[in-house]
Amino acid sequence: MAAAAEPGARGWLGGGSPRPGSPTSSPELGAGSRSRSGPGSGPGSGPERSGSRPPGPAAPSHSFRKVTLTKPTFCHLCSDFIWGLAGILCDVCNFMSHEKCLKHVKTPCTSVAPSLVRVPVAHCFGPRGLYKRRFCSVCRKGLEAPGLRCEVCELHVHPDCVPFACSDCRQCHQDGHRDHDAHLHHWREGTLPSGARCELCRKTCGSSDVPAGVRCEWCGIQAHSVCSAALAPECTFGRLRTLVLPPACVRLLSRNFSKMHCFRIPESAAPEPGDGEDSADGSVPAGPGREVGTPESGKQTLKIFDGSDAMQRNHFRAVTVPRLARSQEVLEAALRAYYISEDPQGFQLQALPTPVQLGDTAAAGRVWSAGPAEEEGGRAAPEAWVLRALPRTQEILKIYPAWLKVGVAYVSIRVTPQSTARSVVLEVLPLLGRQAEGAEGFQLVEVLMGSRQVQRTVLADEEPLLDRLREIRQTSLRQMSQTRFYVAESRVPAPRVSLFVGGLPPGLSPQEYRRLLDEAVTSKAALVTVSHVYSAQGAVVLDVACFAEAERLYMLIRDTAVRGRPLTALVLPEVLHTKLAPDCRPLLVFVNPRSGGLKGRDLLCSFRKLLNPHQVFELTNGGPLPGFHVFSRVPCFRVLVCGGDGTVGWVLAALEDLRHHLACPEPAVAILPLGTGNDLGRVLRWGAGYSGEDPLSVLLSVDEADAVLVDRWTILLDAHESACGEDSEADAEPPKIVQMSNYCGIGIDAELSLDFHQAREEEPGKFTSRFHNKGVYVRVGLQKISHSRSLHRALRLQVEQQEVELPSIEGLIFINIPSWGSGADLWGSDSDSRFEKPRMDDGLLEVVGVTGVVHMGQVQSGLRSGIRIAQGSYFRVTLLKATPVQVDGEPWVQAPGHLIISAAGPKVHMLRKAKQKPRKAGPAKDARADGAPAPEGDPK
Repeated sequence: MAAAAEPGARGWLGGGSPRPGSPTSSPELGAGSRSRSGPGSGPGSGPERSGSRPPGPAAPSHSFRKVTLTKPTFCHLCSDFIWGLAGILCDVCNFMSHEKCLKHVKTPCTSVAPSLVRVPVAHCFGPRGLYKRRFCSVCRKGLEAPGLRCEVCELHVHPDCVPFACSDCRQCHQDGHRDHDAHLHHWREGTLPSGARCELCRKTCGSSDVPAGVRCEWCGIQAHSVCSAALAPECTFGRLRTLVLPPACVRLLSRNFSKMHCFRIPESAAPEPGDGEDSADGSVPAGPGREVGTPESGKQTLKIFDGSDAMQRNHFRAVTVPRLARSQEVLEAALRAYYISEDPQGFQLQALPTPVQLGDTAAAGRVWSAGPAEEEGGRAAPEAWVLRALPRTQEILKIYPAWLKVGVAYVSIRVTPQSTARSVVLEVLPLLGRQAEGAEGFQLVEVLMGSRQVQRTVLADEEPLLDRLREIRQTSLRQMSQTRFYVAESRVPAPRVSLFVGGLPPGLSPQEYRRLLDEAVTSKAALVTVSHVYSAQGAVVLDVACFAEAERLYMLIRDTAVRGRPLTALVLPEVLHTKLAPDCRPLLVFVNPRSGGLKGRDLLCSFRKLLNPHQVFELTNGGPLPGFHVFSRVPCFRVLVCGGDGTVGWVLAALEDLRHHLACPEPAVAILPLGTGNDLGRVLRWGAGYSGEDPLSVLLSVDEADAVLVDRWTILLDAHESACGEDSEADAEPPKIVQMSNYCGIGIDAELSLDFHQAREEEPGKFTSRFHNKGVYVRVGLQKISHSRSLHRALRLQVEQQEVELPSIEGLIFINIPSWGSGADLWGSDSDSRFEKPRMDDGLLEVVGVTGVVHMGQVQSGLRSGIRIAQGSYFRVTLLKATPVQVDGEPWVQAPGHLIISAAGPKVHMLRKAKQKPRKAGPAKDARADGAPAPEGDPK
C-alpha cells in the first residue's frame, strides 16, 4: 500500500511557514481535559490510526490542556496578557495560549518540528553566554541562566535542550546537488523586540515577555506567525540585498566537514558537562541542570534513558511524577521529556539494571506495569528506567525525494519484514513519476538531522528496512524522530574541496611548496593539486578530489609546523560570480577580534547573522588572504575592516599585494574603528571608535558611503650593521618594505607606542577598554617627561633631494591625514604661504616636529600645533643610532641606516561615511510582499 502525500508548506522552521488555510487542531477543552493533536510525523510514525491527527502536514500537533495560572502569563500567539485563572498549555513544548487563540495556532510543537524542516542544516553553537530577553527555541522558556546561541542564525537554546533543537539553520551555500530557482524566507520565532510591528497588519508583533512573532533571518521582515502565511514566499534579502552574498551564488561540497569548519569558526574548548554535546544518539548529558534533586513530598524523580547509547553514556532526562501515578501517566511523562508525541501504546518502560542486579535477568527486564510505589517481593521500584518501543510488524514510512523536482513533499509507504532498500526505491519511483528512468540510477539515503551535524548514510540495496528502524529505536528513540529517508540519484557531484594552507615559508616555487607539503603531510598525488600559489605570503590553495582525503589533510595540517611555524588550514567555498545580480556588490568583511576592547567577537557573530557567513573572515585565522582569494573572481565588491589603524593597514597592504589576482582590483574599503586611536576612521567620518552601535545601521552606512581616494606610501628600511654598544638594543631587522596610510613617527611618539605595545603584550587581558588603553598611554608619557633625546642630532632629513635643517625636537612625524594621536590636528589650521593646504589624496606628505611629551599633550588638547618642517613626495631619513619608529601605530626599534619614503603607486579607494543618516534600517518597501510560507516541495 502506498499513498502520495499532498504537497504542503513543510518548512516553518527551515524556510517557510504553514500555508494559509491548512488544518490545525482546535479541540474543545474542559477543565482538566487534555488533547493530543496527533502523533509525531517522524520518518516512522508507527501503524496508521484513523482520526489520530488532523489531515495536512502543517498541523501543529500540540498536546494542549487547560491549566490554572498562578502568576502573570502572556499568550505565545498574540503576546497579550491572559486574564483570569485559566490558560491553555502544551505539555510538551510549553506553548501557552488563550483559549480563543487556539484555532489560529500555526506554530508547530517541538515534538514534530524536525519533520517540518525544509532543508536540514546543522547549527554552529558558540560558548555559553547570558542572553537577556531571549527564549529557548526548544522548551520556549527564558534563558535566565547561561545558554547557547548559534553563530549563524538567531537560535538560542538551553544547554540541555541542544540535542532536541532542529537542524534548521540558514542554508548559506549550495551543496552541488541542485541549484535553486528562488530563495525563500527563513522564519525564526521569538527574536523580535517588544516594539516590532507586523509587516502585514502593522500591529505590534514582538514581545519581551514571551516568544512571539516571526522574523526572516535574511531580509529581516517581521510578522505575526499567522500573518506570515499571507506574505509572498520569496525573499529578496531586504535592505541589504546589494551587500549580501546570495546562497545560490556560493558552492561548497562539505560532506565530511562540520559547519564550524565550513564557516571558519574556531571550535570552542572541550564541551562542558551538560552542554548538549551531540553524540551519535544525541542523548542528554547528566551534568549541571540534570542532577536529580530531592522531590516534593508525595512525588519521586525518575531517571529516564531513551536507548542503549544513553545508558552507556549515562545521559538521561529527569522526570518527577506522583508516587501513586499510574504506569500510563509515567509513560506519557517520559515521552514528553524526550519530545515524542507518538501513541504511548507503542512504548514501554523497562527497569535499568543496577550493578547489584546485573545478574538478575528478571529485574533487568522488568516492565513498568504498576504504580512506582508498589513493590514486588519487598523490593522497591528502581529509580532508573529505559524507554523502549514495542516490536512492530509493519510501519508507515515517509520517503522524501532528494533534490528531485517533483510535485510532492514526500510519499508514504508501508514497510514490512520483506521490505528492503531496493524494494522501497522500486515502490517509490512510480509515485514520484520517475519510474521511466530506471531504479538502478537511484538509492535510498538515511539522513540523521542532528542539531550540530547532519549525517548521510547510503543504505545497501538488501538492507531490511524494518530491522533498520528497529535498530535506530533501540539506539535512541529521539534519533528516530530526527531521521529521514531520501530517494536520491546515485550520480553524485564530483568531489572537489578547496583547502587554504598558510604559514608556509615565503618565496618558494609551486614545486617546492608541493614537496614541502608532501614531507609534512603525505598526500595522494592523484587526488591533490596545487591550484593557487601566493608565494609572497607563503600560502597555497589545494584542490582535493576526495572528501576523505580532504578531511585527513585538513586535520593533519592544523597540527603541523613547518620550519618552526604552525600551519593554518581553512575550507574555502567557491563563489559563482556569473550568478550574481548586476546590482550586487557583496561586502567582504574582515574582523580583528583582538582590537579595541575585544568587541570583535560579538561583531563577528552579528555580521555572520546579518550577511552570509561565507563573506565574513576573522583576521586572526589566516589573515586577509583567504577572504581576497574567495572574492578574487567577483567583478565588483566592497570591503569592511573592523579593527584599529594597524588592522586597516594590514588589510590595505594585503590588497596592494593581491591586486593583480582580483577581478575587482580596486575595491572601496570602509572602516569600523575598534582600536584606540582610529585616526583614519575619524577622518573618514566612521567615528572615534565603536561603542555598541547597531551592526545593521553600520552596514546601511557602508552601503550609502561615498568613495574617496587616499594616498598610500612605501617606506624602504635599509639598516646598516653597527658595532656600537648603544645599538645593541635594536630589534631584529624589520621587513624591508612597509606600507603607510596615516603617519610615520620617529622618536618620542614611537617610543610611547612601543612601551604601550609591550605592556599590552605582557598582560593582554587588562587592555579590554578604550578608556583604560588611553590611561596607559598617559602614564607612559608622564614617565618620559624629563627624558631628553636630542633627536635632531641623531638623524638627517632630505626632502626632494634637498637637505633640511631640523630644529631642536624630540619627535619627527610624517602625516598623510589630518588626524594624529586619537584625533589631534598636528599640522594645524593656520594658513601658511610656504606650504599647500594638506589633503589626503594630493600626493604630498607633511613633516611635523614635536619638542617632547608636554608638546604632544598640548597638541592633543588643541592648545598648540606641531612645528611645520616640510612638505613633499620623496623623503630620505638617515638614522645615526637605533631609534624607535612607528608606522600607523605599529612600533619597533629601527637599527641605524636609511629610511626612504615615497609614493606607493595607485591610491586606495576608501569609503567615507555620508553626512546624512542612513535610510530607515527596516526592510525596503518592496519587501512587504517578501515573506510567506515556503511551498512544501521536494527537499533541497
